[in-house]
Amino acid sequence: MGTIEQAIILGIIQGLTEFIPVSSSAHLVTIPKLFKWQDLGLPFDVACHWGTLLALVTYFRKDWARMLSEFFCSTSDGSEISGRMVVPIILACIPAAVVGFILNDKIESLRSWSFLVPTVGFVLIGVGLVMLLAERISKKRRGIADMGWPDYIVIGVAQALALFPGVSRSGITISAGLFLNLERAAAARFSFLLSTPVVLGAGLMELAKLIKAGIDWGELGVLGVGLLTSACAGLVAITFLMRYLAKKPLDPFVTYRAFFGIFLLLASQ
Repeated sequence: MGTIEQAIILGIIQGLTEFIPVSSSAHLVTIPKLFKWQDLGLPFDVACHWGTLLALVTYFRKDWARMLSEFFCSTSDGSEISGRMVVPIILACIPAAVVGFILNDKIESLRSWSFLVPTVGFVLIGVGLVMLLAERISKKRRGIADMGWPDYIVIGVAQALALFPGVSRSGITISAGLFLNLERAAAARFSFLLSTPVVLGAGLMELAKLIKAGIDWGELGVLGVGLLTSACAGLVAITFLMRYLAKKPLDPFVTYRAFFGIFLLLASQ
């Protein structure tokens, strides 16, 4: 397969699975292995990472504009998304930032681990069961305006777990929100707002590595394809999930995780 075609497929996979709670890392580290595709390397990872960040900022631009405007101008219009959330969101990102900084190289090294595929399969199934439990026991009666420091901390710690392949950032943070009795849509909205600074920080770290290693300008076509496809697919995924979770449960995503996890376990034999 040519690299452009591969870039389109992987860009779409990155964009969709980064936000839908089925784990982008589970797909991106296992699918190339299973199909024996060439590794497009750090530059492509960086391009897709910035593509998903573009999708996040585009969809939640009004929320971030309101929060930052109220935060710096010390005003409030009484809406659920307000300037008071800026500091809690930043502090709630610290667990993921610390874990990512300390364990980033070890997590990256997992790509060459011989037991990666079956391990990701087990993680997919396990976290899927956590999502199902959260869906079943949550009272779903609280909104973002009802959140306090314990909620920010719990969801922030949950986000740090998403660094391991197969967990899913949205899956584990939405589940944490449900365990705290947040409504599904509120849990999803806060999950995505919380992920924005982390995705930005990780993108800057990866970009710094890329600049240090050097950029092959002949790869710009592949990188551009990865960025655009991941951004477009990510925007579609966020729009779909926010509308879906306003009325419906996480069950289909749990089912998908179970089947994909079983597939990976069988494929690794």
